Amino acid sequence: MIPEHEVKALLRAAGVTVPRGAAVALPAGATAAAGTPGAPGTPGAAEVAAGVAAQVVADVAAAARDLAPPLVLKAYGPGLVHKSEAGAVRLALGGAAEAGEAAAGMLRALLARGVTPAGFLVEEQAAPGVELIVGVVDDPGFGPVLLTGLGGVWTEAMRDTALRLCPITEADAREMLASLRGAPLLHGYRGRPAVDVRALVELLVTVGGAGGLWERLDLGEFELNPVIAAEKGVIAVDARYLPADSPPTVPTLGSASDTPDSRPVPGRASGASQTHGATGPETNPTTPLEPAAPGSTDGATRAHGAVGRRGTDFTALFEPRRVAVVGASANRPNFGNMFLEFYKATGVPLVAVHPEADEVDGVPAVRGLDAAQADYALVAVPAGRCAEVVRQARGIPFVQVMSGGFGEAGRPELEAGLVRAAAEAGTRLLGPNCMGVYSPRGGQTFVGGQQGPPGHVALISQSGGLAGEVIKVGERRGLAFSRVATVGNSADVTPAELLRWLAVDEHTSAVGMYLEDPRGGRALFEALMSVRGRLPVVLLVGGRSAQGRRAAASHTGGMVGDARLWRSLAEQTGAALVTGQDDLIGVLSFFQSHAARLPGPGPVAPGPGPGLEIPVPRRPPDEDDGGVLVVGPSGGASVLAADVFDGAGLSLRALPQEALDGLRALGVGVGSSLANPLEIPVGPRGRPDLVREAVGAIVARRPYPDVVAHVNVQSFFTYGTSAEPLHAYTRALARAQRELPGLRITLVTRNGECAPYGVEDELREIAAEAGIPVYRSMEAAATAIAAAGRFIRAVRVDRVA
Repeated sequence: MIPEHEVKALLRAAGVTVPRGAAVALPAGATAAAGTPGAPGTPGAAEVAAGVAAQVVADVAAAARDLAPPLVLKAYGPGLVHKSEAGAVRLALGGAAEAGEAAAGMLRALLARGVTPAGFLVEEQAAPGVELIVGVVDDPGFGPVLLTGLGGVWTEAMRDTALRLCPITEADAREMLASLRGAPLLHGYRGRPAVDVRALVELLVTVGGAGGLWERLDLGEFELNPVIAAEKGVIAVDARYLPADSPPTVPTLGSASDTPDSRPVPGRASGASQTHGATGPETNPTTPLEPAAPGSTDGATRAHGAVGRRGTDFTALFEPRRVAVVGASANRPNFGNMFLEFYKATGVPLVAVHPEADEVDGVPAVRGLDAAQADYALVAVPAGRCAEVVRQARGIPFVQVMSGGFGEAGRPELEAGLVRAAAEAGTRLLGPNCMGVYSPRGGQTFVGGQQGPPGHVALISQSGGLAGEVIKVGERRGLAFSRVATVGNSADVTPAELLRWLAVDEHTSAVGMYLEDPRGGRALFEALMSVRGRLPVVLLVGGRSAQGRRAAASHTGGMVGDARLWRSLAEQTGAALVTGQDDLIGVLSFFQSHAARLPGPGPVAPGPGPGLEIPVPRRPPDEDDGGVLVVGPSGGASVLAADVFDGAGLSLRALPQEALDGLRALGVGVGSSLANPLEIPVGPRGRPDLVREAVGAIVARRPYPDVVAHVNVQSFFTYGTSAEPLHAYTRALARAQRELPGLRITLVTRNGECAPYGVEDELREIAAEAGIPVYRSMEAAATAIAAAGRFIRAVRVDRVA
């Protein structure tokens, strides 16, 4: 742990305001007078020799002579991490003499507890204000993470904090502060003045922004707690710095030859000492496949398991001209034989690799992989033989190892050998411990049955089993996939690398990701930042529990956990974070249906189904404010809908007076109030076109980007006998979507299980033809619309930047 006064010298050099003060080393002889450190009760531990005590009083008093009271006294040294709990802090000291006496008393008390301080720091006490914490911790998976929140003694008690991965922008800093439960304290509360939020933002950027302290120090952990925010300015009252490696004798900002007092701070004029800011240029890559800009996160990437970006073209992975299968048996069917059958059904050119047979299950066979002449090889042999097989893959661009029993089974050396074999062969390795690739456009598959139509939705998954479920259930619900890759242990090809490539793939307009291992978290963060506002991404993360949280000495390290980091990652990058498979499919369905109606550049603007295109001008992001209009039958469902959408952070904006007049002209709301949610008679005896006409009357006066039409399917079969009225209602919504192409209409079929078998599929087909997604619950619809809103905000932020 670097002594506090040395840390504050670094802060001062970086332009961060710290209290005036001076450090006093413990006089020679004090340690000897205390006996053996850490052994209370030894001779001398209860009382320091009179000469040492007198020297402490004199030295501290001399150091404090030019400081204005009230003063603060702190002891520093080994074992003094949390000074308040150790009795190593005294506040409100009246002057130099009192500070000297307090130091002698503090020394006696610490020695009696077996703690020998290295010295004392005496400072001017900062004026009261709002106390916050600002810290950085080096997470093993995600790299440097910035934290801020309520500080002082409330840090752990309230746990009111916000996180962002470094580097942050000024917009990130403002969002962090706004997200705190204690945010009202910053803007004036019960007669207290508002604090200098701009100075707080500048401090956060100085610590966690491009070119900030997080990049220039060898950070293990770094914490300012408390930072006191006042009406004018902020001041770092306490500072703690734990280097990742052995620190130099005197820590500096940058090379060891530069001192805190002489080294100019990048991006700041010489002599600047009381301002906090100076952000560098945006560091996002200009295209998703480009390396990060200088100074962004390259060092952090190398330190946190990211594979170097090789600019691989993955087209042949998803559209191979020929596939080789290694491991199929000529007489005892196994997984390799199963995959041969899957591939025979897709019609992709196929070859088996077998040491003796000339054919396997009717597929021509070669003796070794080096004779396969394929673009893609699937390896399904025992783990111990995989490296030998992969080493034969010269000339084959991609090899997928299905076999398990590598790093995930506690055999990292076997996995490392597999990666070396792939490098020797000049091939890219998918896996190990993964199921493979699915691409209807290219004949790739790892699931049985007929393939769905090619579409524009991609999926990257660390679980082959879950990927298979998403494919089958998703296609059943109308999803059409462009590319699906399972990556297993991601020993070579990583989710981040695939995401960058998919961002420039002409066939992909949205990406879902299922992830379990945050070892490549920093590379994933960089990839997500490179596609932010360009490509919608939906994240489903397994294993977000507190287990695996890194133990840390400071408040900051103890308050950064996997689940909170994933949430922060999503907030910062504009990705949607969902909690289950159904929501993953549901959000992807929304992006598929409304791809052409969302703002943003996007690589493609597909229509609602395969081969369909909608000539719709994209809505400018500043006009897409997330307002939602909910329309459906009366009753408690409308009240509950309002609660659901409010809980999802979506606004049900009031209907303007002109719209109310238009609705009454249609006979809607006669004798009752009109509001949002709008109650319209929908049922077997209702007029199907009424919803279409009502929506048209409203959006003509006020543009709602999203309209949710809900229907109680049960009522159509309780009070009617035919599905035709329900079909007619859905066709009316489809007509409304075509007539109002800039609108995003979503259909919720509540109680859909009450319909006869097949009716829900019929409704989904009618809706899909017009690009309308269908959900069974308000909650699912709200989750999808909120996810789209996050993407829209990311588009807006990038446009402003």
